[in-house]
Amino acid sequence: MNRKKPVVQLKQLTKQIRKKKIIDDLSLDLYPGEVTGFLGPNGAGKTTTIRMMVGLMKPTSGEVIINGKRLDSNFEESVSHIGAIVENPEMYKYLSGFDNLVHFARMHGNISKDRINEVVRQVGLEKRINEKVQSYSLGMRQRLGLAQAMLHKPKFLILDEPTNGLDPAGIREFRFYLRKIAAEDGVAVLVSSHLLSEIELMCDRIAIIQQGKLISIRHVHEQESESAHAYRIAVSSLDEAAKILNEKAYAFEIVDQHLAVEMEKDEVAKLNRMLVENDIDVYEIVPVRKTLEDQFLEMTGGDQIV
Repeated sequence: MNRKKPVVQLKQLTKQIRKKKIIDDLSLDLYPGEVTGFLGPNGAGKTTTIRMMVGLMKPTSGEVIINGKRLDSNFEESVSHIGAIVENPEMYKYLSGFDNLVHFARMHGNISKDRINEVVRQVGLEKRINEKVQSYSLGMRQRLGLAQAMLHKPKFLILDEPTNGLDPAGIREFRFYLRKIAAEDGVAVLVSSHLLSEIELMCDRIAIIQQGKLISIRHVHEQESESAHAYRIAVSSLDEAAKILNEKAYAFEIVDQHLAVEMEKDEVAKLNRMLVENDIDVYEIVPVRKTLEDQFLEMTGGDQIV
């Protein structure tokens, strides 16, 4: 259980358009310093939920609470705690990165030069910040967008497809700086993305929505522990090993010239010893964990994610 006070609370959030429920009794807490992935198939309600979280759409019922106050009755104060990046943020390419940040800082009116320099350091752009944005790579522009979103020290950061179009190196850099900022500034981060493998690396928790309902929320390491009971075993003789496993009533199958065995962790050493004692060489025993993609498809029935 998370003992921190949530930055964002969605309480029984419902959105009905005509007679159709787009969001159905959705409750979710987002905590400081934690990155939460927000996933769902086409039409699941992710965009509608995000719009209600930032006040662009009113819920039919339920509450959005940001930093302890209701969004509907404290709108200006609540949205002042929100930062956002939607896909590839637009910047003035003929200006330097620093001048872009100065321009955005003026919109808020109370951001010092020291704060600008601080966010530049946090996203690792110190060496290039005085160059024109038109010379930046896409990854650098994304990091500049992250700096811009963090200028006013928001408590809640929403990222919609933040790594869209980035190469693997750019994705890795962005992930590093995002997690760094979340930890240093204690920001609650919500990331919506279709890159499931990246969400798995970037996030502390995963929330999955389907047909407007929250069907799963769990910590990333919980997914690993729940699915760590399958093992892939490479041996010198599949037939002899299979014979022994049958005799001992192990649940297994042969897949791609390997044994796929279902067992508890404390059975691994016992099985290894048993095979070796029967003159079967064991080349590897590797835990097989379901990926986030596998779990997502299982939970949503194979619906496509966006």
